[in-house]
Amino acid sequence: MYDKLMKEVEKFGKEVEIAPKKAYVSLRRNKQFAILQPSTKTRLDIGLNLKDADPQGKLEAAGSWNSMCSHRIRATDLKDIDAEVVKWLKMAYENS
Repeated sequence: MYDKLMKEVEKFGKEVEIAPKKAYVSLRRNKQFAILQPSTKTRLDIGLNLKDADPQGKLEAAGSWNSMCSHRIRATDLKDIDAEVVKWLKMAYENS
């Protein structure tokens, strides 16, 4: 899942900075726009900074999951990384 997601993120532009941390990978442009966190053996959580977006579809409010992100997408299968997920990631990237 991670590899497929990163291939899509790399298409956004050369400004994407990938910053590995202890428990997750931070994706930055001018500021952090997303985090990729393996939360369980079978789930990758994608945290996004989308302050003005209403939760819909796969996009849910992050709640108490991570204070650095306003929203989260849970991916449990490769097919979960689809056009909707890429759309939300790109929106977060463009807003950063």
